[in-house]
Amino acid sequence: MLGVLDDFRRAQLAIAALFCFLGFQYATWASRLPTLKSELGLDETQIGLLLMACGVGAAVSFPLVTYLMRRLGSGRLALLSGLCMVALLLALSAAPDYPVALLIICADGVAVGCLNVAMNAQGAALEAAYERTAMAQLHATFSGGSFVAALVASGSNALTSALVPHFTAASVLLLLLLACARPRLLPDDERDRQPAETGEREKKSRRRLTLPSRVTLWLGCAMVFGTVTEGAMNDWSALYMKDVAHAPSQLAPMGIAVVSVTMVLARVLGDGWRSRWGDARVVRVGSAVAGLGLALALLAGGVVPALIGFACVGLGVAAVTPCLYVAAAAEGPNALALVAATGTTGLLAGPAVIGFVAGVSSLVWGMAVVAASAVLVSLCTTRIRFTSPDAKDVAEPVA
Repeated sequence: MLGVLDDFRRAQLAIAALFCFLGFQYATWASRLPTLKSELGLDETQIGLLLMACGVGAAVSFPLVTYLMRRLGSGRLALLSGLCMVALLLALSAAPDYPVALLIICADGVAVGCLNVAMNAQGAALEAAYERTAMAQLHATFSGGSFVAALVASGSNALTSALVPHFTAASVLLLLLLACARPRLLPDDERDRQPAETGEREKKSRRRLTLPSRVTLWLGCAMVFGTVTEGAMNDWSALYMKDVAHAPSQLAPMGIAVVSVTMVLARVLGDGWRSRWGDARVVRVGSAVAGLGLALALLAGGVVPALIGFACVGLGVAAVTPCLYVAAAAEGPNALALVAATGTTGLLAGPAVIGFVAGVSSLVWGMAVVAASAVLVSLCTTRIRFTSPDAKDVAEPVA
């Protein structure tokens, strides 16, 4: 029994290294956007397009991801996409002009899409193999990687403003993470059986790619609304604190801080919640708490209600995307790739939608859209089947 537990922990740490890798790599170049802006002579619009290029690359990577998942399996795809991301980070540090930087960031987005699907497939396989919950904690390590990258960027920027030394040092750390992950990644049984499949099975696989199942579509909808909620809180909470809640300038960033801290805390504890209550209850109750808590905060107004509402969002939605990834992986690699792509679309489009609503009405109504999105997650998941490795609760899909 102890040996099995040790195997589980070693595999969990290996997969956690992939999540940490993704958070670290993205935050590394995102933290140096001011330097990129200065060196390439960019304006705010061009910086916005640069950020959007990464999201677009990840969103359109779906066909490539499904193909590579079938051919390589999640373990090999994770390592390959990780190596590509290291190379692209080094290339970005030497980008001569804006068009080249835009192309590099778009390619990085494609690699991000590949790694995102592969590492979540590994996480789902870990839970299935050992019948233990782990996905929420794995997602917490993504935030940890982003935090460490911010610290490294701050220290590097204090020594030199040049990108090449910083990105070179970051690349060494990224390669060490891949080296730690490689020996303990889980094998892909489905990939090993692929050569023996018949032509009819291949045709069915292609049909599943073009015609996703009803459950997959509901998973995609839930993921879109969930990521809209996450992304919008990071982008708009500080502005809401300042312009609507009328918080002092020094308190305005506390909105982001509250959401981030509560989300990391909930993801650390989330696997215990999943084991005790099951994924279905965690997602439905959590998203409902997030939506209703934020809605009540908007109605009450003021700084303290806003911070309480933001805390409800962080605690409520933290375990939503990990549970949705597990459910999507149970539907197959094509479903997982599609749901991951819809999640990226939510992160990309959500803040813009909130901005549009705020522009034609007010930021209060824009944040109300965020609250409604969280509630819609709860409604969508009534049609999704969840199975928790340690919990007996299973919610059957509604016909």
